[in-house]
Amino acid sequence: MKILVVNAGSSSLKYQLFDLEDDKNDVLASGICERIGIDGSNLHHETENGTEFNSDFEMPDHKVAVELVIDALLSPEHGVLQSLNEVEAVGHRVVHGGEEFANSVVIDEEVKDAIKACYPLAPLHNPPNIMGIEACEAAMPGKTQVAVFDTAFHQTIPDKAFMYALPYELYEKHGIRRYGFHGTSHAYVSEIAMELMDNPEAKVITCHLGNGSSIAAVNAGECIDTSMGMTPLAGVPMGTRTGDLDPAVVTYLMEHEDLSAEQVDSLMNKESGFLGVSGVSSDCRDLSAAADSGNARAELALKMFNYSCSKYIGAYSAALGGVDAIVFTAGIGENSPSLRLEILEKLSYLGVELDSELNSQKIGAYKLISTEDSRVKVYVIRTDEELKIAQETAALAE
Repeated sequence: MKILVVNAGSSSLKYQLFDLEDDKNDVLASGICERIGIDGSNLHHETENGTEFNSDFEMPDHKVAVELVIDALLSPEHGVLQSLNEVEAVGHRVVHGGEEFANSVVIDEEVKDAIKACYPLAPLHNPPNIMGIEACEAAMPGKTQVAVFDTAFHQTIPDKAFMYALPYELYEKHGIRRYGFHGTSHAYVSEIAMELMDNPEAKVITCHLGNGSSIAAVNAGECIDTSMGMTPLAGVPMGTRTGDLDPAVVTYLMEHEDLSAEQVDSLMNKESGFLGVSGVSSDCRDLSAAADSGNARAELALKMFNYSCSKYIGAYSAALGGVDAIVFTAGIGENSPSLRLEILEKLSYLGVELDSELNSQKIGAYKLISTEDSRVKVYVIRTDEELKIAQETAALAE
């Protein structure tokens, strides 16, 4: 079964074509359309056999971008399909499903209306997600389209954890509550961890740490809490996002810095986090290099991040009533042994014992980095959100 996975952004469209036949998880082709609707738009396409090309194409909208992707997949020179009929279905990453969707769904007009109803909750993400869906519908009429939601995995969080202590009427009127994000990644790596432990009842804390970061508490495969909130701004400090913040800071800045609500929102989402504290970069690798060279603010930004991650893991071990495994994934989680060490060294009271040699080695798809005597297993698992989307899409298409 061949499944096309699409992740549409405001001016980009990423894609992967999977072959899931006979339990295979092969990526036949992948690529990205960049600068859609902007001068200098470009398509980068590559296949499993190493064929790749970069070409400049005029892409006024996502419909044209999808048509170019299809042309690339069918191309005699660098294509991997004889016919579009080989594609069983298309899976779409959708950032926000609100309270409407606890699972992936086949897309129809009602589903699209529900996604559009979440525009106020994800104004930068859901509109381009819809553009990608409608572009694929136009280019591949009759093909099954499936929506896989970032928020769906977190819909098992109980109300005591997802509610904010605001007047209840605001929740009823505006849907103001904790939704959580990176759900596809948290679901994927927690499933792998439970399989590795052969324990479907395991209590797992998953740490998706990258330019955007979130941590989740997973009990027997169900999420019971997560660090991001109504938006991806909450939780641990991130590349350019503040993470958790006293809400009174917002009104203080508006009054004393004469900032509008839009300006404060931009400051918290785009000018804060690693970048704001360090003044160096939003990239953890740049901060590590700067800290090694004696930059105190870069070192502070990393310490704040490590401390916050340790604190969330400690809190979620309490929420779970114990912990069987801690999982690190995403760009920082998979590739920074030093940060993993600093996050975990505060957690020895839980019975975490890190194997320094295993922690320093490169990982493949996954690696156990705790000692044999560690009461809590620690894994580094390479996330694969696109594969998870493909699997969810294939299940619904069947």
